[in-house]
Amino acid sequence: MQEWITMADSLKPTPLLEQHQQLKARMMGFGGWNMPVQYEGITVEHQSVRQKVGMFDISHMGKFLLESANLREKLQSLVPSDLSQLEPGQAKYSVFLNEQAGIIDDLIFYFEGHTESGTEKGKLIVNASTTAKDKAWLLEHIPAAEIGFEDVSDSFVLIAVQGPDAIATLQQLTPTGLQAIRNYRHQAGTILEQPAWFARTGYTGEDGFEVMVDPATGKKLWQTLLDAGVAPCGLGARDTLRLEAAMALYGQDINDTTTPYEAGLGWLINLDKGDFIGSKALRQQQDGPQRKLVGLQMQGRNIARHDYPVVVDDQEVGIVTSGTFSPTLGKAIALAYVPTPMAKAGTELQVLIRNKPQLATVVKKPFYRRPKS
Repeated sequence: MQEWITMADSLKPTPLLEQHQQLKARMMGFGGWNMPVQYEGITVEHQSVRQKVGMFDISHMGKFLLESANLREKLQSLVPSDLSQLEPGQAKYSVFLNEQAGIIDDLIFYFEGHTESGTEKGKLIVNASTTAKDKAWLLEHIPAAEIGFEDVSDSFVLIAVQGPDAIATLQQLTPTGLQAIRNYRHQAGTILEQPAWFARTGYTGEDGFEVMVDPATGKKLWQTLLDAGVAPCGLGARDTLRLEAAMALYGQDINDTTTPYEAGLGWLINLDKGDFIGSKALRQQQDGPQRKLVGLQMQGRNIARHDYPVVVDDQEVGIVTSGTFSPTLGKAIALAYVPTPMAKAGTELQVLIRNKPQLATVVKKPFYRRPKS
């Protein structure tokens, strides 16, 4: 996974570090943080989320609190999505773009509504490795005098509880009606009789919530969920789960040289809302990008890894961005950028694995979609 290092002394700990150590988690660096990669094992943790319920410490994510007069309007120039129609309690996945329409980061904006003074407020959750960059970029384009900005990345615990049994499990710990909070909605409430914020979002392809609480409550919540039989899961399972759901990982599948159209994120773009950073470049790509991010299914158990070349007739035509053996599907899968004419499902390509070409077939994304309840 991107940015993993092993020099633990130079890494930031989340408030739950002691809990991970007690569980004898394998720890590694990710995005500058000391994070659990696995506990019992990636496959076991993966299947716990797909079949029952698992929990992840995602306290390393960047967390910004925003407040301003006409906050949504101010943010409009920074993202390609239309935020103007967001109602209080709604959230929207989007991206920050540079002038060339390269993706600076992907993010979720949670609109909270109006304050008593008439200003608007919301939360912005960004990637751990890009938190400082995102903060600087946002404040470069919206002067600090025009926006209330608070970086609370180190101040709160964020726990993702995901899987078919996630809501029923969490509901036992809170009077907040979780089932009434629809997908990509959020609400303040309480859990274990303490203030909490619930967002029905996730990064696994399963239903569930991301719960933000203070550190003391976070430690108690982690132990309470553990006692209730919720499987602790590390970044390893989070990676296999998100890849099955074809969710992009920043720094691998998307970065500041890839555009939303190339990455299959064209649905985020609303060019009718007016100009925004990157809109000129996007308008020039409306006829279609020259390459696309596609799903690949490998033959046998050959696993295509990040940066492996995609070839046709011994000529390199593309690059693998993510790859794994899918525990749910029992097949090796990958994401890769290939020329648009080769992006059609059913197209046969090859991936160089240890300098040997291995057959890969373009398939529709996502690889896995959770059954409808």
